[in-house]
Amino acid sequence: MQEITPSRVVQRQAVRVILLTPSHEILLMKIQPPHGGDSFWVAPGGGLQPGETMEIGAKRELFEELGLSDITLGPLVWRRQHTFNWAGRRLCQREQYHIMHVNRFQPFMSDPVEAEYLEEFRWWPLVEISQSTDRFTPLSLAEIVQKYLAHGPPQEPLEVEILVD
Repeated sequence: MQEITPSRVVQRQAVRVILLTPSHEILLMKIQPPHGGDSFWVAPGGGLQPGETMEIGAKRELFEELGLSDITLGPLVWRRQHTFNWAGRRLCQREQYHIMHVNRFQPFMSDPVEAEYLEEFRWWPLVEISQSTDRFTPLSLAEIVQKYLAHGPPQEPLEVEILVD
């Protein structure tokens, strides 16, 4: 395996969407990292392509990962910068998490590359996320959604959570 050096850190913007039903269920994807290690649950979304806005990138990602074609991106509720290894590369990914209200649906993964890492989709009741011992990203996912439900979208500029694996 090729050694990853700081000069090879790939910088990228990303968008993730927290799909929230009226009964407070959240659709998450269980991902198996390409380098092995423990699986984790993550909201749909991913890296932006050159020239994409957050909304255009979210629309593309949700179509590829879930089969959704008609979306309206909701409010920004979380930001983080996550530096991690993925498929032989060191990524520094600046992520924005948005809420999107949806009715429950059956997701369909159409991206063959992403499908290699997908173990399963699951609609998680919010209360179960906060009680689970499974790994979620971000770690504070349940708290982020609980704050949103209690107070609405954040009014002040969001700080950026910094995470380095």
